[in-house]
Amino acid sequence: MISGLRQPGSGATARIRKALPKREEMAAKFRVFATCDIGESLDLLRQRGYEVEVYPKPEAPPKPLILEKVRSGIDGLITTLRDPIDAEVFQAGQGHLKVVAQIAVGFDNINRAEANRFKIPFTHTADVLTEATAEFAFFMLGALARRLWTAEHLTRENKWGYWHPYLPFLGDEVTGKTIAIIGTGRIGLAMIKKCAGFDMNMLCFDPAYQNHDYIKSIQDVMDLRYERRIAKEKHWIRYTTLEEALSQADFVSVHVPLLREGESDTPTFHLFNEKTLRAMKPSAFLLNTSRGPVVDEQALAKALREGWIAGAALDVYEKEPLPADSPLRDPAIEDRCRLYPHFASAARITRLSPDPNKGMAGRTVQGLIDVLEGNYGGDVTKMPYVVNKEGFAK
Repeated sequence: MISGLRQPGSGATARIRKALPKREEMAAKFRVFATCDIGESLDLLRQRGYEVEVYPKPEAPPKPLILEKVRSGIDGLITTLRDPIDAEVFQAGQGHLKVVAQIAVGFDNINRAEANRFKIPFTHTADVLTEATAEFAFFMLGALARRLWTAEHLTRENKWGYWHPYLPFLGDEVTGKTIAIIGTGRIGLAMIKKCAGFDMNMLCFDPAYQNHDYIKSIQDVMDLRYERRIAKEKHWIRYTTLEEALSQADFVSVHVPLLREGESDTPTFHLFNEKTLRAMKPSAFLLNTSRGPVVDEQALAKALREGWIAGAALDVYEKEPLPADSPLRDPAIEDRCRLYPHFASAARITRLSPDPNKGMAGRTVQGLIDVLEGNYGGDVTKMPYVVNKEGFAK
């Protein structure tokens, strides 16, 4: 919540503004540079007496400009996944930069080791985008399976000339099918909840952590749906190996963090490569809303061209924006390869609500305020949105 307020719900912005102290009551004036506009949440900072400068263009600012702003003595830096925040940036802010607040759950662009070396905390926006991302992943699944893109083109291009039981093509049902959930963190669990509503069987794999209590609860719900005749058949969910999940699933949905070799005992970089893609059923579909480099795009394009799998839908890429020469743009696979612009969390409330319990923007601002104004007794390790707490452990 915004410094000292209780659980803002509807009308949160108005209540926050009413509760803000007057400008003359501010103990300090902080300077903040935002690498993009995050909406009305920035006004909450201005009302607290902050000096806020915003990069006005939709594209990411050039790194030299970020360095210039950091060297100018700003206290806080609001960033996105597009901004490289490395040793050079932390060095430029030494002695005055107090926090980097990222409007994203991921932080692949921030050098964690250097943030710790320079004792600069950085925050992110976990949780608030969980449901929006999971529902988008499910919508991707449906659009891909039922061939909505191809069907609309058929209609728009005036090629729909008759009704026929199976011509010119058929899609695949979702209800009752088996899905592999790869990664059972927050978003993976939210995806499981949505799949349960479609009576899907679920094979779960997580290389680092298994939430057996949650999986049991979902099974209990599925059993109850069958007992009450809401579902016509019994359905199931369980943890398994990656190999079994890939070989048996009709859909494979990816929800793991990006971890490279040397960063973890369970790296996920290119987790989906020629070997793992060949392990999938030829009729299966791959969905990725996690991190682009989890999927080897050259291998995926080859898999689609040669028919190892039936289709794929991606919202994240190895390089963003997707390069013009990406193999995923091959016209030969466009009917079974859906491409979206890192769009999964792009819903109005999720992206821009100033309520930190609902919006990424609000949570970004709250994370920045926590550090700059010394909330939680000034103990960074107790601040909920700070990522690199280990850098400040006593």
